[in-house]
Amino acid sequence: MDTQTLIYIFVGLSFSLYIGIAIWSRAGSTKEFYVAGGGVNPVVNGMATAADWMSAASFISMAGIIAFSGYDGSVYLMGWTGGYVMLALLLAPYLRKFGQFTVPDFIGTRYYSKTARVVAVICLIFISFTYIAGQMRGVGIVFSRFLDVPITMGVIIGMGIVFFYAVLGGMKGITYTQVAQYCVLIFAYMVPAFFISFLVTGNPIPQLGLGSTVNDGSGLYVLQKLDLVLQDMGFGAYTDGSKSMIDVFCITAALMVGTAGLPHVIVRFFTVPKASDARKSAGWALIFIALLYTTAPAVGAFARINFIETVDQTEYAKAPAWFKNWENNDLIAFYDKNDDGVMQLSSGDAFKGSPSYADTTGTAGQRMVTNPPNEDSTNEVYVDRDIMVLANPEIANLPGWVIALVAAGGLAAALSTAAGLLLVISSSISHDLLKSTFRPQITEKGELLAARIAATAAIVVAGYLGIYPPGWVAQVVAFAFGLAAASLFPAIFMGIFSKSMNKEGAIAGMVSGLVFTFSYIAYFKLVAPDANVAANWLFGISPEGIGVVGMIINFAIAIAVSKMTDSPPVEVRKLIDSIRVPRGAGDAATH
Repeated sequence: MDTQTLIYIFVGLSFSLYIGIAIWSRAGSTKEFYVAGGGVNPVVNGMATAADWMSAASFISMAGIIAFSGYDGSVYLMGWTGGYVMLALLLAPYLRKFGQFTVPDFIGTRYYSKTARVVAVICLIFISFTYIAGQMRGVGIVFSRFLDVPITMGVIIGMGIVFFYAVLGGMKGITYTQVAQYCVLIFAYMVPAFFISFLVTGNPIPQLGLGSTVNDGSGLYVLQKLDLVLQDMGFGAYTDGSKSMIDVFCITAALMVGTAGLPHVIVRFFTVPKASDARKSAGWALIFIALLYTTAPAVGAFARINFIETVDQTEYAKAPAWFKNWENNDLIAFYDKNDDGVMQLSSGDAFKGSPSYADTTGTAGQRMVTNPPNEDSTNEVYVDRDIMVLANPEIANLPGWVIALVAAGGLAAALSTAAGLLLVISSSISHDLLKSTFRPQITEKGELLAARIAATAAIVVAGYLGIYPPGWVAQVVAFAFGLAAASLFPAIFMGIFSKSMNKEGAIAGMVSGLVFTFSYIAYFKLVAPDANVAANWLFGISPEGIGVVGMIINFAIAIAVSKMTDSPPVEVRKLIDSIRVPRGAGDAATH
């Protein structure tokens, strides 16, 4: 059976499973729509959380970034896993004990203010749409390559599928669908990793393979070989970082704190029966996530070795089939600078900007690019980093069923997170803006309808952002984490651990953190992308790491404003005690 048929079968079967689950577990009440009825087993919830959190950025993009930036890519690994530990210990159990549906619910009640709730909704929508743009681009990349349609069409198909099971099933449908998606995505990530690790090093366990010698008789270890090969080609050593220490620290911290402030992950902890289960499900989620995260550095390193060996100094006419497949999807380009028909890799960009293709072909038969060449580099190959995990099985000549499995896994990763984010957006609009703020008299049926209309509108906006994204999938997602770190995290953290934090302080902090961080990212990424170099950054901190500065501004302004305004009412202080003190501890624990 040919690979394309296998892809249709694998993707078709996995989608039938997701949609079947969505129909089987259709939400009949707002509680089922928002928090799956609040009775999900911690192990099941851990799996669903892992799928919710391991987005297209983790599955598709992270290993690609590690493949091309080496040591610098480790910030994503440290930040995203460290943040999970922080969320499990500092926030999850307390928010579950508080017992509401959404993050703005907590902020609105804790800060006894409808304004605080509305500000939290605005922050949440900014974060969620930034994040979902990355997911929809991931969906578009997978569909474009494996179903042979343009990226734009791929995004539109993805929108239709997410619409079906997020709008119908709500949180109940999403929880059980995500368990299935976790199983698909982890299997799809690990199987090729085992194969490729065995082919490159003779050791089938990728985590151990990364520290083994290469199977080419040279006696070199994987990372030694990569360092030597890359330095010969004019790149920096794979194991050396190019980022400054402060930037590495800030990006890691922004991703870590951002994880702990991410609304679609926090909401998962409202779905378990009690507070102790919130901790347990966070522990299970960390185990399920670690499987992929400890494998990603090996996948990235093996992908880079295989890519260089199959492309560098190869005649375009003899280029492997996978190269031409991805070229047809506008995600790889060969710019023959010296007209010798041989592809040459070296440091620097082949040309300026993303490829813009002409209708003509070059002397070697390659698709022509209209971009001006980068005269400062001899590099002739452009490759979109987001394709590395998806292309890996093809580059390594693995069987067709493995390629089909990766296609299904990439879609599972992107769609599971997109669905979780859409639910957060729709529930914040229907529950927090309508029910709790502007239309308290709305019926449960009316609220469910509003949630579904909001989810539909959100899908359309998300699709647009997926077609015109502002960067790599993992980069776009990193911005969402920065916004979460700068806006929601301090308000939630001080809401649990500070009795003196009042509504004026929280609102001023959230607004200032969000405005500062969003402005900084927008300036360097949208307004003046040419100025996005270390010399122009504030304190040498890149847009990916600026969320930490936004968070410090948020904390500082919130504390200063709360000192100058009235302290919170007595009942709010009692609420904080009730969240933080274990049941049965007695009065002595509160004094």
